[in-house]
Amino acid sequence: MDSFIIVALVAVCSLTAPAYGDKGTSKARSCSDIRQFYTGKGFPLEGVPQSEISGEHLRICPQGYTCCTSDMEDNLTTLSRREMEGLLKEAGRSLQTSLTGQYKIFDGYFLELLNHSSTSLQETFTTSWGSLYSQNSQVFTDLYTDIKHYYRGSNVNLEEVLNEFWARLLEKLFFQANKQYFIGEDYLECVSKQIETLRPFGDTPRTMKMMVTRTFVAARSFVQGLVVSGEVVRKVSQVQLSQECMRAMMKMTYCPHCRSMASARPCANYCSNVMKGCLANQADLNTEWRHLAETMMQVADRFDGPTGVESVVLSLPSRISEAMYTMMENIDTINSKLFQACGHPREGGTGRTGVDDSLKRGKVTVEDRLGSSKMDKLVSDVTIRLRDMQPYWVSLPSILCSDRVATGTGAEEKCWNGMSRARYLPEVIGDGLASQINNPEVEIDITKPDMTIRQQIMQLKIITHRLQNALNGQDVDFQDTSDDVSGSGSGSCADEICSRGPRVLTPITDQPKVYPLKPGNKGPTGSANQSLPCISIYLLPVLMLLLRR
Repeated sequence: MDSFIIVALVAVCSLTAPAYGDKGTSKARSCSDIRQFYTGKGFPLEGVPQSEISGEHLRICPQGYTCCTSDMEDNLTTLSRREMEGLLKEAGRSLQTSLTGQYKIFDGYFLELLNHSSTSLQETFTTSWGSLYSQNSQVFTDLYTDIKHYYRGSNVNLEEVLNEFWARLLEKLFFQANKQYFIGEDYLECVSKQIETLRPFGDTPRTMKMMVTRTFVAARSFVQGLVVSGEVVRKVSQVQLSQECMRAMMKMTYCPHCRSMASARPCANYCSNVMKGCLANQADLNTEWRHLAETMMQVADRFDGPTGVESVVLSLPSRISEAMYTMMENIDTINSKLFQACGHPREGGTGRTGVDDSLKRGKVTVEDRLGSSKMDKLVSDVTIRLRDMQPYWVSLPSILCSDRVATGTGAEEKCWNGMSRARYLPEVIGDGLASQINNPEVEIDITKPDMTIRQQIMQLKIITHRLQNALNGQDVDFQDTSDDVSGSGSGSCADEICSRGPRVLTPITDQPKVYPLKPGNKGPTGSANQSLPCISIYLLPVLMLLLRR
């Protein structure tokens, strides 16, 4: 009987004996590896243990025998933050560079088309319309200046610009065609007011307004979409990560070094859960980010083809010339109607009109194509880039884990799971803040979303809404887009926008999965088991005495 009890107590004691390092040996191992690693990261060697010490002082890493002091743990946690935030900024810069590149290509080509169209008009009109153009060239110059300002984002009403152009052109051509009369400013003002009923330029103003408005609204909204999306990436990439995230990153990245397991790399699913917890708020950008990319691709699809950007911009000189020819060809009928509406002007003016000479030259033909079209390739390239960037915010965890996790045969059994080299048991959680209620690695209050990221979600909603308007040819104003959502974090916004904003999801009421408690700050550390002899040894003499009685 005595022998049986002794054997049982020894067995119990063996089960509760401490496990040292990676192999369970009771001999404290050398800390030479981490000493070299730690100084290689720029930290001083002073205070770094020569061999493993008891780890009750650790607040993040497992509290078994360790090569890390509290100061080392703090320093490596700070290093984790710096490295993680550097990786996020680098990934953001890469996407920003892509978006900026697409903006520069499209913007450069669109301005090239505008400049080519303006130059073409000047060259052909100087020859074909003579004094009718040279004496009124400012009207045409102002048109191109105004539509360029509109495209650039100035507070310009495009329809008013076009209406003003045709009204001024009517006044100038009427004046040039009737130099035999004394025509004052008041009379010309009366003339311009008759443009709607008189329609001296035929159907060209209406057709041109429709085509130019659709093209320029789409072009401006598109480049603004590229700019805003790049700004969203920049601002989100600079968001500071939470303390809970940094603790999780430290535990995953540098705690293996503290446990003398420098070669241990994180388990794939373990890394996924850490990164998804750290980037939970960023993942909530996904829905609106995808929506913006889809809408921008729809807008870009309108740029190519017979009614696309190239055709519309380069055909402006031909359309304007056609309208001028229509008026000059019917000048007698137009004069008769204007004289009835505004009164017959007093004769006595001087100078030749030059109208007959212009009509004798015939209709002006202006080249409305460049030597080679770039728009089809541009649209193809930008569509590929936009499609590639769609999953960006939810793919970040896998991107950041790709080069740090354990790989190869048997990796799942030998990877670092946060406590030791062993399989990682918890499942991979979902994306976004609401899913983090079940994250076993990062503690997050899902009721407190990051305000900077929420503001950027609102920005994506606003720019997408404007792009949708552009698809319908509706003019939009991009002035002060950065102020559409308050940057103060006050949460103030228009009722209509707030009502469509992201909801703060309530915690899931289903019973969450419960995983075996791991040693650390979240529960009993078990350090007594690892640093003290088995308590059964002390009970052995007492039990033996009782049995002998």
